[in-house]
Amino acid sequence: MFTRTDDKITASQAAVFLNNAVLGAGILTLPRNVSQSVKTPDSWLSVLLGGVIVLLVVALMVKISQQFPGKTVFQYAAKIVGRVPGALLCLLLVVYFLVVAGFEIRTLAEVTLFFLLEGTPIWAIVLPFIWLGIYLVYGGINSMARVFQIVFPISIMILLISFAFSFRLFDINNLRPVMGSGILPVISGLKSTVLVYTGCEVVMILVAFMQDPRQALKAMLTGIGIPVCLYFITVVMVIGGISIDSAITSTWPTIDLIRSFEVTGLFFERMEFPLMVIWLMQMFCNFSSFFFHASLGVSQIFRLPIHPVIFALVPVIYISAMVPKSVHDLFTLGDAIGKMGIVLFILLPLLLSVIWLIRRKGLKQHV
Repeated sequence: MFTRTDDKITASQAAVFLNNAVLGAGILTLPRNVSQSVKTPDSWLSVLLGGVIVLLVVALMVKISQQFPGKTVFQYAAKIVGRVPGALLCLLLVVYFLVVAGFEIRTLAEVTLFFLLEGTPIWAIVLPFIWLGIYLVYGGINSMARVFQIVFPISIMILLISFAFSFRLFDINNLRPVMGSGILPVISGLKSTVLVYTGCEVVMILVAFMQDPRQALKAMLTGIGIPVCLYFITVVMVIGGISIDSAITSTWPTIDLIRSFEVTGLFFERMEFPLMVIWLMQMFCNFSSFFFHASLGVSQIFRLPIHPVIFALVPVIYISAMVPKSVHDLFTLGDAIGKMGIVLFILLPLLLSVIWLIRRKGLKQHV
């Protein structure tokens, strides 16, 4: 049973785990989401600013988690804010993880349906991936980390190679003028960027599983820094390659960019096929991460064995994945997740940190 944090991972595994928890469907949808909010070529500035904010929040999450060695947020939240408020906060986090898991697996299914298995019932794609997720999550965090370490370098390499070949379409004028409409559009785009950084809350769980928690800050900042860089590159390349107007109207703008060129002489002349195959694996890793943390949360909050919890949550994730009736509904759900993510950003790291500092200061004065 992995209800305790005795299944340890290394600092590099923790960094890769966080990267895979954050890096998912956002690569395919972020250029459209953020462009619709900003409506100017300054979308890349919103992604960059959002990344800086997330880096600061992650550092805060690490610092508070290090105050409770070997304990996850599901265990130490009650010690900071009290048993009942702590349980409610943690249950909110579990619900959030379940909704995001459903969103990721449904997005994975929609992409598969659109590009690879047209006409297949959506449930026939969702269910096999959920069952594969059960198999992976059942093995615990160490088994998952090893799988993530295999998928991570391949997915990053294929993505960067695809962008390198697409550079021939890049036009710097598509990114101009810089801040032509001022700073307000950039700020309005921050809400859209939060969705792609959802998952960084797992920092407050991962630190407890690290062999050497003293390396947590470096590992977690590396783990979140890679997705920040990749999302930034993605938005710059997509808008520079197909323009802001095309990014706004496209359903999957990143795939549209990769589909707009051919590479003669290579084994793959069209790069969207290797990118799609490997990115489905990346999105599956992303889903599995949320599935695991939701299962761990229920297990630790209610002090239950984790393996029965994993199976009990399967219907919940399936329903969460099947609630959206169309791609438009799916993107609406994504916007709602982004708003929920902002609330959790405020409630969990900031609220817990402030209360912890006040209580610790009060204890010192009392002594």
